[in-house]
Amino acid sequence: MDELFDLFGNPSQPGLGQKGRPRYQATDKDRNKVKMLLALGWGNQRIANALDVSLATLKRYFRADLKIRDVMRDRLVARQFEIALEQANAGNMTALKLLDQMMDKNDRMYAERRLERAQTDDDPKEKLGKKQRAAMEAEEAAGSPAWGDDLQFGDGQTH
Repeated sequence: MDELFDLFGNPSQPGLGQKGRPRYQATDKDRNKVKMLLALGWGNQRIANALDVSLATLKRYFRADLKIRDVMRDRLVARQFEIALEQANAGNMTALKLLDQMMDKNDRMYAERRLERAQTDDDPKEKLGKKQRAAMEAEEAAGSPAWGDDLQFGDGQTH
């Protein structure tokens, strides 16, 4: 008997009076779907809902994919570049324009990251203890013109 599918192309679950739900079997299509949804930033519960499985089932069958959630976006973007390059090499002018736009966007993001790193690296603060910090602040305050002659004693020294 042919397997029945629902409106979204997912296999239909057994109805009333039939055997219970069969054990879940992860397919390559499901694995690719999980990877795509991870790349889009979806949470575990939302992915489980999309696959029509429980959260525990998702974690059980897709544990390895869920562990590398952070790299999925990079892999998706890399695959997009790969496809665009293949199409551009085949002579598709639209793909060539798209590849150019993707490269510009990538270059802008790279430049922004480098600028952020440069700004944070330019001013590395030395970690000081409480006493050292208090002594430095006291010296700065003593030399400040806001105090005027209040901190000056008879011999011209500050204390």
